[in-house]
Amino acid sequence: MIASQPLPEEGPASVFPPPLVLDSLDFAWPGGKTALRGCGLRIERPGLWMLVGSNGSGKSTLLRLIAGLLQPCGGAIHTQLKPALVFQNPDHQLLLPSCASDLQLGLPEQLSAAQRQARVELALEQVGLAGMGARPIHTLSGGQKQRLAIAGALATDAELLLLDEPTALLDPTSQQEVITLIRRLCSRSEAPLTALWITHRLEELDHCDGAARMDAGRIGPWQNGAALRVGLAPLPTGRAER
Repeated sequence: MIASQPLPEEGPASVFPPPLVLDSLDFAWPGGKTALRGCGLRIERPGLWMLVGSNGSGKSTLLRLIAGLLQPCGGAIHTQLKPALVFQNPDHQLLLPSCASDLQLGLPEQLSAAQRQARVELALEQVGLAGMGARPIHTLSGGQKQRLAIAGALATDAELLLLDEPTALLDPTSQQEVITLIRRLCSRSEAPLTALWITHRLEELDHCDGAARMDAGRIGPWQNGAALRVGLAPLPTGRAER
């Protein structure tokens, strides 16, 4: 199996390596179905980057490979950033009863109680949930739950957010709130994040730094998001891909 690894040093450019490079990734499920075929991707700088494609194109599989939940059959993943995967349905990753207790779950054990509390409070503030640490998760709206899932990634010091259709289950207002949040985190002057966001919603392409079409396990070139949107017909949807 091939684990994630930093890019080899190549002169001055290696001082600021690209946040993420995928080199000819191959992946097939145990039953033999191929999901990725020589898949390549290069993100040169922090920002919000989107992949668009129909179900079965390999998008969700790709994120799970980058997150380390799956191992590629061939090729390599080059990154020096800590990844965190945010699922389409936040109920699949929010495990404990309250906002603060759920965020505490992912923190490093060596932190003191004061450090843990400070990190939780900062993460909640960053996603617009300040003061809601004691709030029961079941009382949150869908959009608040998704922002809490993002806070969980921030609390663990993740630098590479992998967002698997994070607005698919949200109402239009909550969709906009999540896009605005990620846009802000990727554009901040200090320690901007890198986000790889997969979507079916063509209107979301207007908000990214670059977008690419994924089809049959391969990724096309980066384009302006709005321009790519104009060139795409509405994408077919159906059962969720693996």
